[in-house]
Amino acid sequence: MPETHYAPCGDLSIGYQIVGEGPVDLVVASSFIGHLDLTWTVPEFKAWWDRLAAFSRLLLFDKIGVGLSDPAPKVRSIDDRAAEIEAVMDAAGFREAVLMGLSEGGPASIVFAATRPERVKSLILFGTFARSPVVWDDMDRDPQEVVERTGSILGDAYAPTPEQVAQGQLLVRLALSRWGTGEASHVLLPSVKSVAQLGMVERISASPGMARATIEAMARIDIRSVLPAVSVPTLVFHATDDPIPVQGGRFLADHIPGARLIEIEGRDHAPMLTDPDRIAGSIEEFLTGTYGAPRHANRVLKTVLFSDIVSSTARAAAIGDERWSALLQRFDEVTTSLADRFDGKVVKSTGDGHLATFEAPTLAIRCAEALQIDAEALGIEIRTGVHTGECEVIGDDIGGIAVHIAARIMSKAAPGEILVSSSLRDLVVGSGIGFQDRGAHELQGVPGRWLLLAVDPKGAQPGSAEAALVSIPTPSAKSTMRRSDRAIASMARHTPRLLRGIARLAQSGGRG
Repeated sequence: MPETHYAPCGDLSIGYQIVGEGPVDLVVASSFIGHLDLTWTVPEFKAWWDRLAAFSRLLLFDKIGVGLSDPAPKVRSIDDRAAEIEAVMDAAGFREAVLMGLSEGGPASIVFAATRPERVKSLILFGTFARSPVVWDDMDRDPQEVVERTGSILGDAYAPTPEQVAQGQLLVRLALSRWGTGEASHVLLPSVKSVAQLGMVERISASPGMARATIEAMARIDIRSVLPAVSVPTLVFHATDDPIPVQGGRFLADHIPGARLIEIEGRDHAPMLTDPDRIAGSIEEFLTGTYGAPRHANRVLKTVLFSDIVSSTARAAAIGDERWSALLQRFDEVTTSLADRFDGKVVKSTGDGHLATFEAPTLAIRCAEALQIDAEALGIEIRTGVHTGECEVIGDDIGGIAVHIAARIMSKAAPGEILVSSSLRDLVVGSGIGFQDRGAHELQGVPGRWLLLAVDPKGAQPGSAEAALVSIPTPSAKSTMRRSDRAIASMARHTPRLLRGIARLAQSGGRG
């Protein structure tokens, strides 16, 4: 069994392992069902990791709130999960790597690849999606109604069938009410005969509270706006009868530039149980250079912030040119300082405002909030627009449709208001940021109508969906593990061969 190391991620620690000495650095971002030590006791998992490690340096990690990593103090946003990928890469010394996103690890991997293309050689996705196949508001709806609603949003070709919707609703209900019994995991892994064994895996992986928080956050994921900004070669796998509908994989392949889709016959939501030899062989072929999509290095995903001083002309006339010039200089200094504090960059001054970019939408909003406060202290009032989308890097400047959208959003903002697009709202699920609906608007020069939201300065308000999500407790798995689970976790670390034998017996037996 490989040695477990720990990577710092803010105040928390992430458990990770490195296997193999191959020429390719490969990082795996898995789902919230996992445990680094336990995975080596399951024959199929060990064989799969060994196969990948034959041609790579394989970096595995338990995300925060899962397995050997620290408990999560609150629900984790996609930005948080992308930061975890970066933290383990930094700790392991992986400057640039192939990134593999499995299941719920897929959206964070996509966001990481779009925002940090210089750190991702290529992207591999399995059994994942851009928009949750059953969103939170659809949990109690009739499956046929969900199909019609999804078709109107994604297109009929990507809508799930009524049977797939019903299966997804069942999975969520079991995860919320029966976590630790194995029933939820059995929906995802129907070929595993022992439900009792799956129950043990659930209990060791995550607590019921952590599972609930993750499931609810996952059911709110929508990163469709991110896909065009992925500029690295991308390979998408999806099992045809995966409980997570294959239509999600098709959508990814059709909307990530140059992506290639390989559909695999199977019904399990895990590559090591779904024709693993073919998948591993295709991955090795993909990474040796026989297939590759061109990089679009000048196009990246950024969160764009535009600020503008309200009634600047009248204010300049009132205080005089000299004082106004000094005030603008001070506002420039404040904006640059705040952008730097929130890992952003001021691209340019627009005269009485600024254009800045950020790697993460949460940081952009926090910067905008701080900027509002400091502007008020200077005696000025500003309006702010924020949008996340694909930008074109032009030397030290940026351009593209995302920049135009952010500027148009800012023009709709009221004095003292931070206005954002609904696509940005979807990317900060779990952050605790609250929003107020400002309705659908036409943005000059931009096709369609855009749903805009104002950032609530008081945060997520009681009774809102965001407040309910953030308030969900996320205790450690250890708090609800049985004594037998603790014994198995200890054995997994010290006697993996014994447990692999037990696993074979369990898989050949009944449902337990």
